[in-house]
Amino acid sequence: VQLQACGGGLVQAGGYLRLSCAASGRTFSNFAMGWFRQAPGKEREFVARIGWSGIITYYAESVKGRFTISRDNAKNTVYLQMNSLKPEDTAVYFCAAKTSRDSHYDPKSYGFWGQGTLVTVSS
Repeated sequence: VQLQACGGGLVQAGGYLRLSCAASGRTFSNFAMGWFRQAPGKEREFVARIGWSGIITYYAESVKGRFTISRDNAKNTVYLQMNSLKPEDTAVYFCAAKTSRDSHYDPKSYGFWGQGTLVTVSS
């Protein structure tokens, strides 16, 4: 499956952004989807994950209560609504399709990745 993420940008602390990730090439609804992020000099880290039906979600503790992951299988798109943004949220954000039953926290559990979209939060 091919993934195309967009929606990043520059925002002030306390602001919000909505990231989108459009999928093509395979049946989107077959995959659980995740969002990861990678800040400069740091490893890629898990942000959120949503099951194929959109009912079950998981979040990193650092974003819980501020970010919401959702999906629209009719549009082959997964979203990440990010509210109350903080400077420490600054990173390149990646969407990914989960292809393994291993931990959703592990990037290796995801076999397909989008190209990333940059989110910069200024203080």
